[in-house]
Amino acid sequence: MRARHDPPAHRGAFDLVVAMYHDQGLIPVKYLGVEQGVNVTLGLPFVRTSPDHGTAFDIAGKDVADPSSLIAAIRMARQLAGRSKQRQ
Repeated sequence: MRARHDPPAHRGAFDLVVAMYHDQGLIPVKYLGVEQGVNVTLGLPFVRTSPDHGTAFDIAGKDVADPSSLIAAIRMARQLAGRSKQRQ
């Protein structure tokens, strides 16, 4: 069951959410309904991104999953990796 809500009037007013723990950061992201959310872990010696959603085993193989968060995570990783190479 999915909770129903009206998106806040200021949807789109933010570029990112910064949180100490990813579960805390996902609350506002999922509340706003951001389908292209990306989790980025900073401070590692390599680029690490992931989609902001779970595994969704319940819809696996049904051709209904939205890949936009995965695509956004790959694009973000590519962008961050390019910046890392420029600094070396």
